[in-house]
Amino acid sequence: MKLRTLAIYLGVGLLGSGLASLAIGWWSGGHETIAEAAASRLPEDVPAFFRKGGKELAHFSVDPDRWKNREMTFLRRAEEGNHYLDSEDLEGKTLPGTNRFDAMKMIYGELKKDPYKVGLLPYAIMEEYEKLVVGFYDYRKSPSNPAVPMKCLVYGGTLAHYTGDAAMPLHTTRDYDGRRQPDGTIKQKGIHAKIDGFPEKNGFKPEEVCRGLEPRKIDDVWKYVMKFIEESSTHIPKCYELDAAGALEKPTEESRAFIMARVRAGTQFTLDLWYTAWLRSEKLQAHW
Repeated sequence: MKLRTLAIYLGVGLLGSGLASLAIGWWSGGHETIAEAAASRLPEDVPAFFRKGGKELAHFSVDPDRWKNREMTFLRRAEEGNHYLDSEDLEGKTLPGTNRFDAMKMIYGELKKDPYKVGLLPYAIMEEYEKLVVGFYDYRKSPSNPAVPMKCLVYGGTLAHYTGDAAMPLHTTRDYDGRRQPDGTIKQKGIHAKIDGFPEKNGFKPEEVCRGLEPRKIDDVWKYVMKFIEESSTHIPKCYELDAAGALEKPTEESRAFIMARVRAGTQFTLDLWYTAWLRSEKLQAHW
């Protein structure tokens, strides 16, 4: 996510250091679980290397957070806006379904805001989806080339990170880690970390997450992505309600069911885009 003031990642001792950090969409275990769960539900017509690549896809699904390493200043700045969309900052305007540069032009020009503070998550999803389409096309043309499965797994894993982020409601709002009060204080600060770590801390497993999910072919991917993010944002109040009740730190049946539903939603989202990428690659025109 964007530059945040609370270091929360994986208990590495940064909370007391005074250093700023970037909030994580799910802890690494949550992203890995989504990727493995989605891979396990792919149908037989998807290449075996991808269906059986759950562990590799899981590893690559954490890379976008690795790219926010503090010492990687060029990469970190380029990456940080890819993990969220602060929907309120759009002020009711519709993002263009073309490319991130048109969106950046609109946000800079019309809204007078920094696109990397508003967020560019939908474009990160679309870009990685299209990379995967291209990779699958290359596999259809050169199935014996060992380099092609490698890049498909990288693209698919990276895509799974962003689809997972979209399923986490606090990645769709500027109230990502508490709500600002009239006196300037932040109420419920720390909520983001509680939700991020919930799947990993509470033992969510791929076999539980994927149960009953089936891939769907998506006709309009951009529309599907934007609808998914919009739907995810409707769960923001529930996040704050559960936190206020203490149900994120001391899980209840309700809070576990809620977070499980969000993880399953991210898995379905990932599964649908992977499968649609494979189907679309069949009719993709030649690169040149």
